[in-house]
Amino acid sequence: MSAERRLRRKQFAVTMAALCLAVPAIVAARPASGTVTMPVAGPAVDNGLARTPPMGFNNWNSTHCRAEFNEDMVKGIADAFVSLGLKEAGYTYVNIDDCWALPNRDTNGNLVPDPVRFPHGIKAVADYVHSKGLKFGLYSSAGTKTCDTQGFPGGLGHEQQDADLWASWGVDYLKYDNCNNNAVDAKRRYKAMGGALKATGRPIVYSICEWGENQPWNWAAQYGNSWRTTGDISDSWSSMIGIAHKNQSLAPYAGPGGWNDPDMLEVGNGGMTDTEYRTHFSLWAQMAAPLLIGTDLRGVSSASLDILKNTDVIGVDQDPLGRQGTVVSSSGGLVVMSKPLADGGRSVTLTNENTTARTVSTTAEAIGLGGSTSYSLKDLWSKQQSTTTGAISASVPAHGTVMYRVTPGTPVPPPTGIHQLSDLPWTSAVNGWGPVERDRSNGEQAAGDGRTLTINGTAYSKGLGTHASGDITYHLGGTCKSLRVDVGVDDESTAGGSVAFRIYRDTTEVAESGVRTAADPPLRLTADLTGGTTLRLVVTDGGDGIDFDHADWADARLACGSGPTAGTHALSDLTWASATNGWGPVERDRSNGEKAAGDGHTLTVNGTTYAKGLGVHAAGDVTYYLGRACSRLTVNVGVDDEAGGSNGSVVFRLYRDDTLVADSGRMTGADAAKALSADLTGGLELRLSVTDSGDGVNYDHADWAAPQLTCA
Repeated sequence: MSAERRLRRKQFAVTMAALCLAVPAIVAARPASGTVTMPVAGPAVDNGLARTPPMGFNNWNSTHCRAEFNEDMVKGIADAFVSLGLKEAGYTYVNIDDCWALPNRDTNGNLVPDPVRFPHGIKAVADYVHSKGLKFGLYSSAGTKTCDTQGFPGGLGHEQQDADLWASWGVDYLKYDNCNNNAVDAKRRYKAMGGALKATGRPIVYSICEWGENQPWNWAAQYGNSWRTTGDISDSWSSMIGIAHKNQSLAPYAGPGGWNDPDMLEVGNGGMTDTEYRTHFSLWAQMAAPLLIGTDLRGVSSASLDILKNTDVIGVDQDPLGRQGTVVSSSGGLVVMSKPLADGGRSVTLTNENTTARTVSTTAEAIGLGGSTSYSLKDLWSKQQSTTTGAISASVPAHGTVMYRVTPGTPVPPPTGIHQLSDLPWTSAVNGWGPVERDRSNGEQAAGDGRTLTINGTAYSKGLGTHASGDITYHLGGTCKSLRVDVGVDDESTAGGSVAFRIYRDTTEVAESGVRTAADPPLRLTADLTGGTTLRLVVTDGGDGIDFDHADWADARLACGSGPTAGTHALSDLTWASATNGWGPVERDRSNGEKAAGDGHTLTVNGTTYAKGLGVHAAGDVTYYLGRACSRLTVNVGVDDEAGGSNGSVVFRLYRDDTLVADSGRMTGADAAKALSADLTGGLELRLSVTDSGDGVNYDHADWAAPQLTCA
């Protein structure tokens, strides 16, 4: 955990103590571990709306409160949606911002539309918008007055009255601002309006415009469909890219029905170049942000319209999987983001924040893909298509962004044998914070910043380090049989953490852990994968939010393929899955000579010679993949005469998977060969283990003589 993140946590605590209010500054990185209890994100609001980020228009960026904001303009925008093809491209909401009402309510306490701006009233405008097959949105503030200096009435204390009025007018969308709030608790204010909107019975998208002051990503999903994460955007590169940086770190909080909102689009307003506007639009789509046009469409340029109507980029924003893209790498103003897509591919943005052209590069592995021999790339701006074996790179102009849709080719199933999952390419990997790590814990930030995988004091050299919410997919191709894995919260979660692990064969859950906390020891899960095309490893939070949810899939062993053919086999004629030895290599049909391959002699135990077998030296381990196809192993074991007289003392053990099925006891060079027989029925793996008997490994030449493996 970085000093910067500790400092941010400390600053937050100081602010809380000083103000007695939850009003920390927006930060560009996730808060770090510490003594402060962070807010917990609640369940998504259950109104069935905004399953993809809302798309539409809002007048504020182009008109503010000037006189041209009026009924004719709003109707003209609705007309433009249709005539310019924006409705067809997916834009739906025609929203009006502040200054639509009179400064005072009527004698009944109702809001009154400004008769100069809207001579036919708001309902007539809403009806006109609806007649075009579009939806209509309105603005208010969770305070006594709205944000404009003229001071129009806010909704604080009038929540149900205002909501009922808006519903009667046919309002479909509410932007609810944060001005003049009298220091009333933000959650209380926004919850009140959310409840009022629900009580109307009318589907109304609820956009919480709280500016990120009270970290709404932690709580606003309970009440609304989107929440502003920053202050207002302005039409400049520095404003836009600064807001993007703040919003990028909040990806885990977004999803169908509830979105991080980095504010409206400035495309077409003239303060940035077309290159910068393409970056603006690309990043907002990559962050699954609401796409609300902020320019007057009645005079929009063809270049701006081309940006706003790029259906390939819009498709990324509207992808039904609903995942916000995350930063894969960021160094020297070169930023790579990856967004998981519902078809199993990724959208990738290569952004150059510098003032001269640069090359920006990444790989399929880095963006969360793998397991294929090739990938197709579609440039979503130039429309050019290409293929790659894994490298993704482009020359990017100053302040520009190249955006690709990356689609994997046909995935390749794992080879026969037992594999550590961390050694295999995944087909897809998404993670709550930072990348999924191979053989390290998840450190939340850059790749490789984790530590040794450790669950409640037990360390592991192999495995996957993840963070809730995490989802990793492997292609099995129907060839794999089972997965065995230890799961738990990594010891890196010093301040707690609670998660649930689930394993899926295709869409069927085949193993689950229940909720595991940092206090729990590792839990062994075993999953039957027979016939499965895909394996999914899913980590979710334990119901208390995602802070500190470092989750380990440790020693994850995947068994794939068929075992030996039917019949009886000399073990030395088969290919082992792995072999380790004390001195020199494991030898086939020869004793172990301790040095180079082939330097041994005929296998001989106490004068009896054997033509077939394995010559090893303690400590030695040889494994074979059985694939549940074999039933028994018979073998004669002993210290090879090469050890000389009574020299050498070893113990032979046979394991079916993790179960000891035969044990020779201590044997020395003076002992005759001992016959062992092991039941291997149902076993995925056979392991032949030789250890010294406690007196060191000198002269411990050990023979597995005449080993016969019987398979069905």
